[in-house]
Amino acid sequence: MPDILAQISDQPLDPAVVDAAVAGPEHGAVVVFTGVVRNHDGGQSVSALEYQSHPDAERFLRTVCEEVAASSGLPVAAIHRVGSLTVGDLAVVAAVAAPHRAEAFAACAELVERIKHEVPIWKRQKFADGASEWVGL
Repeated sequence: MPDILAQISDQPLDPAVVDAAVAGPEHGAVVVFTGVVRNHDGGQSVSALEYQSHPDAERFLRTVCEEVAASSGLPVAAIHRVGSLTVGDLAVVAAVAAPHRAEAFAACAELVERIKHEVPIWKRQKFADGASEWVGL
């Protein structure tokens, strides 16, 4: 099975870590996705996010990474942040390496979509007006 990196972290994320986890001389393409905290959602100004995860979230993340790696035959890596984040912080970084770009893009897109839908991580959006709401519960 290809190499796997799957972590939940309360520390700032570094895209170079996931890039290095998948890169190799046989790969002509490395696709790195960074999910960034944006300053708006649904027409409201977002000031910050708080991510919380289920205690088994890292196991779910590893399963997603292993399944994408197994189906694609490519190395994958993903780290998702938890805790308090501000606008501009990285919430998730995912990477896939492949001999050619098309397969790397396709596998990375699948990886990110599956992380969003299958890994039990929830976010609380804090709005500029002081209100907040949970997303993904």
